[in-house]
Amino acid sequence: MCEQASEIRAAAINLLARRDYSLFELNRRLSKRFDAPDLIEQQLQRLAEEGWQSDARFAEVFVRAQVAKLRGPVRIRAEMRQRGVSPALIERSLEQADTDWFALIQTLNARKFGSDYPKDPKDRAKRLRFFQYRGFGQEHINSVLPY
Repeated sequence: MCEQASEIRAAAINLLARRDYSLFELNRRLSKRFDAPDLIEQQLQRLAEEGWQSDARFAEVFVRAQVAKLRGPVRIRAEMRQRGVSPALIERSLEQADTDWFALIQTLNARKFGSDYPKDPKDRAKRLRFFQYRGFGQEHINSVLPY
């Protein structure tokens, strides 16, 4: 193995030692440091075969972390797409998380706004935008914001 290949491998392992990365993210980060796309691709393939990198593991950990931050499914999907995770893997990891999104938005609503209802249409609109930004769909939002 040439010197640059071992440097690429060491850099990738160093990154993966801190947290999981998607293949796309890892490729992008290594491409900033090294100007050898073929070597990077080869080393990433090798790391995936050896179990150092796994998009499935990344997706599972990412979904759990986002749910813990009270983020909704829309935002989680969008962020995972940005990180280069395949749509099929995104859907599978969201299903495996087995999250009750209605309970999650109820918890978020109670933490942020307490038990009182919106005072006026302006307050309702403010809450609606907040929940949309957090990644919840209209179906979930309607469960906490009565008309």
